[in-house]
Formats: sequence, C-alpha cells, structure tokens
Amino acid sequence: MGTETDRGGTVLVEAYAGRPKVAVEPARTAPLGWWPAICVALVAFVDRVEYNLLAGVVPQIQAEFGLSDKAVGAIPTAGAIAGVVLLLPAGRLADTGRRNWIIAGVVGTWAVLTLGTGLATSYAVLFAIRVVLGAAGQLYNPPASSLLADYFPPGGRARAFGLERLGYFVGLPVGVLVGGSLAQAVGWRHAFLFVAVPGAVIALLCLTVREPVRGLGDRIGALAAGVAPVEHPAEAAAVPVHRQLRQLVRIPTLRSVVAGLTIMFFGLGGLFFWMPTFYQREFGLEEAAATGIAGGVGGVGIVLGVIVGGRYGDRFHGRRPGWRMVLAGTALFIGALGLAVAALVPVLPVQIAGYFLANAGFSAAIPNLTAANADVVPAHRRGLGFAVLNAVVTLGGAAGPFLVGAASDALGGGGSGSLRGAFTVLLLPLGLGAWIILRARRTFDADILRATGDPRPSGD
Repeated sequence: MGTETDRGGTVLVEAYAGRPKVAVEPARTAPLGWWPAICVALVAFVDRVEYNLLAGVVPQIQAEFGLSDKAVGAIPTAGAIAGVVLLLPAGRLADTGRRNWIIAGVVGTWAVLTLGTGLATSYAVLFAIRVVLGAAGQLYNPPASSLLADYFPPGGRARAFGLERLGYFVGLPVGVLVGGSLAQAVGWRHAFLFVAVPGAVIALLCLTVREPVRGLGDRIGALAAGVAPVEHPAEAAAVPVHRQLRQLVRIPTLRSVVAGLTIMFFGLGGLFFWMPTFYQREFGLEEAAATGIAGGVGGVGIVLGVIVGGRYGDRFHGRRPGWRMVLAGTALFIGALGLAVAALVPVLPVQIAGYFLANAGFSAAIPNLTAANADVVPAHRRGLGFAVLNAVVTLGGAAGPFLVGAASDALGGGGSGSLRGAFTVLLLPLGLGAWIILRARRTFDADILRATGDPRPSGD
C-alpha cells in the first residue's frame, strides 16, 4: 500500500489508488472524514423509506385490489427472496469493482422502479415491480459495507456502521409514517411518486465518494495500535467463489453473527410490517395516527440505541475480551423482552413502552454485529462476506411478514386478536438469537487475529 512517513501526530498513507498519499491521524475515529458514512447512511435511509411505504398503505391497497393479509405479506417476502439470488454476484463484484459506482447505479435503479410502483394498475403488476425492486434493493449492502470497513479503522467501525444502521432503521418508521400520512391525505400512489425524487439525488451523491484502497481501515488501525500493518494479497478475483464461501463459513464468529441476526430480523421484520395495521385494528386508530405511533416511537428508540451502542461498542473494543459480542447479545435480549411486551400486552401505553425498548435494544446491537462482521473477515473478501450475511439475514427478515400474515389468516384474519396471536410466532426465536451472539464472545478476538494479523484491534 506504500510507505508511511511520520509527520508529527500524522502519517502519510496511500488512501486512493493512483493519487498522492494523504496525511491522516490514525488514532481518530474517522481519519478520512465522515462523508462516506453519511452518504451510505442516506442510501440506507431512502432504501428503507421506500421499502416500508408499503406497510403504511396496506389497508388502502387491500381495499383497492381485494387482498388478504397473506397476499400482502407475500409482496415483501417475494421481493427479498429475489434479492438474495443476486447477493452473491453483488458481493463478488464488490470485491473486484468500483464500489462507489456500483452503489450509485443501484440507487438510481430504485428511483425508476419506485415510480413504477405508484403507477401499478393491478396486484400482479404491483407484485412484479416490488419483486424486481426488492431484488435491486439488496445489492447496495455488500459494496457499501466493504467501503465503510476500508474508510474506518476498527476503533471507529461501530460508529460508522451505526450511522449507516441509523439511516436504515430510521427509514423503517419514516417510511411507514410517510406512507400512512400520504395515503390518508392524497392516496397511496403518491407516496411512491414522492420518494423517487430524493432517491435520484442520493444516487448522484454516491459518486462524490472516492474509491479507497482495499484494507485501508485495517492498516490505519494497526498504525494506531503501534503494530506493523499486515499486507494481505488481493487474491479475490483469482479464487473461485465456492472456495471463498467455504473459507468464510469456517469463521466461527461470522457463523454466529449470521445466525443471530437472521433470527432477530425474522422477528423485527414481522413486527415492523404489521404493527401499524395492528394499531388500527386494536384501537380503531386512523392510518396517520397508527403510523405516527409506530414511526415516532420507533424512531426515537432507534436513535438512542444507535448512539449508545456505537459509542460503547467502539470504546471498549480491543480492551475487553469479545466486547462487541457481549454488548450485542445483551442488547438483543433486552430488545426481545421489549417486543414481547409490545406484541402481547393489550394496553396502549404499555405497548408503546415495549415498542420503544425493542427498537432501542435492537438498534444498539446491530451496528456492533455489522462492525464485527467487518472485523473478522479479511479485507479482500469483505464484499462477499457481507453478501453472505445479508443474504441469510434477508431470508429471515422476509419470512417475518409472510408468516405473521399467514398465521393471522389461520386465526381468523381481519381482527386485532388474530394479529396478536400471530405475533407469538416471533417471540421464541429471539432469545435463541441473543444466546448465540453471547456465545460468540469466545471466538471473536481470535478471529480478528486470523483476519488481520493484529492481536490488538484499536480502540479510542
């Protein structure tokens, strides 16, 4: 990557291929600035806003097309499954191509497909467009996550991924809130037409982020820790994908992160999609009021969780054994308890408190788990590593809305009681997910050493 030269508290590093070296302070959380993380957070935000508009307009779509709960729940499920098919090629491309261009192209495609959603004339057309959009929506994650891991050293990754997750999870309630409010004011179609414009703008912003050298974040982290950076051969293009996948599966912490997040997203996906409809059926609230509760309370919990989780995840990373796993597993368990209260207690103020706790707990865990995924996978395979993670997690999340809808229909459909009973299918797996993550504390630090050769990951 080039020789570093001391300049007071800074060093010169080759950050961008073919460009002059730049001066950085290795001990800083964001040695190259926060713009890459902000830009990726905007991408995640507009993705989730668009995706969750559907949850806010379910009653109007059901009324217009005469759909059952199961038919509506099948839309996000089918779209997510279609995206999984493309994730491994996207991960491969992220390890070999220009990641900033890939992200911009994906977001631009979203904007076009979002316009098509608002113009759909039948359930079949709506279903087809959402399946294609769901497929395209999965493709930004591998290049974006790999890009952040190269821009940020280990001591800043939880906050960088936390900012991305903040955009992602704030987009969930905002999408529901915008969808419900616009559906009540001007009809559900205008919600999708509205979101297409900021999507196109963010696609252009992605081109302002430069493509960093692979492994840059690991190298800066090693300099901050006072150890010699380890060079890893850029061999991703020469090794067959099936061999790379086998090597990734052999990483114990990666297996635990994938399993834990998959279980968690199964529960979270089902709850987020159906909670606004549950509030309408349970308490007779109008669309704007129901989505306002789900969106507003969820948003506040998410912001608090990301701030706390990112800050303390980085602060003690490398100082306490398996710290990211300990913090994430504990937060997941707290979030699961909150979900149990939100789903099962038939008192609105108590439900709101549980919903807040669930959002705070999950959002504190997820950036640490995402950063852990970057920590334990070698730099030249992170695109594929994040593709594997996102593929399995997406399947888990996609199953939630469909299974809750199917269970609701089986329990009678159309009433709050059927949805409350359906929510119970989400609860038991969540405690298992927290336990799996907590167990990974035993393998986390050793896996970092194998991925980077640095036994002392930096913290600040």
